Amino acid sequence: MVAEANTGGSEPSLLSTLPKELPLDFLKDITLGFSDDRILSKGAFGTFYKGTLENGQEVAVKKLEGNVQVPAGEKFLHASTNLMALQHENIVKLLSCCSEAKKKVVEHKGKYILVDTEECVLCYEYVPKGSLQNYLSGDTNRTNWDTNFKIIKGICQGVQFLHEGEFGRIVLEEEFGRIAHLDLQPANILLDDNMVPKIADFGLSRFFNLEQSRLYTMNVVGLKGYMAPEYLYRGEISCQCDIYSLGVMIIEIATGEKNYSNEKDMSGREFIASVSTSNLD
Repeated sequence: MVAEANTGGSEPSLLSTLPKELPLDFLKDITLGFSDDRILSKGAFGTFYKGTLENGQEVAVKKLEGNVQVPAGEKFLHASTNLMALQHENIVKLLSCCSEAKKKVVEHKGKYILVDTEECVLCYEYVPKGSLQNYLSGDTNRTNWDTNFKIIKGICQGVQFLHEGEFGRIVLEEEFGRIAHLDLQPANILLDDNMVPKIADFGLSRFFNLEQSRLYTMNVVGLKGYMAPEYLYRGEISCQCDIYSLGVMIIEIATGEKNYSNEKDMSGREFIASVSTSNLD
């Protein structure tokens, strides 16, 4: 879905000239009004659309769902601008963002009322090979260990970059350094033309200062089968939550088995146990 197109010349890429904050009308234009024909993927927290700039270069535009609990307005723009500082081979680059207030008519207790809403949109680089989820669905990929190892190594390098506080050394004026992604899953790992994995979708991520080791929340959100038990049952957030999700993905990549967890197995324990048992048989 989202790596800058290489123009092959010395001229600066049109992508590099995009403002950090974009108007909603511009993002609508390049996605043909968020057309269904431009949909790349859909998730619980938003929809990715393919956007095309005037020179033909492509971007991925994520329109967040209205029910997603994210800081809106200036807080959203500030957090997004900080994420734009992330520069790593295994992190999808966030190019621009948009947060615009608008009025919306909704039905409430049998009446129509006018409410204030915030339209939050993110613009990413475009990664052409799609997601790890799509890659794992192909039977031939199960035996391609060289590529599988390359993907595992790349994801680990990206997670290490997020967890070791490199971000804090990039954005020196900020008080935080570590980032817990909190939504590591195959759908959020994108692959470029060289099968280099890139971690995407920081919609649930949390920032830590270098002295913090954990946070707590009452609003536990994530994909079933990949949430760490301490986060799922206690609302405890730490970088270790990502390590748990990473471990589940490594099992999927290494074994070729798919994590079909359900509402009764939100942390994927049954999947892990079944894989361990089948490998012992």
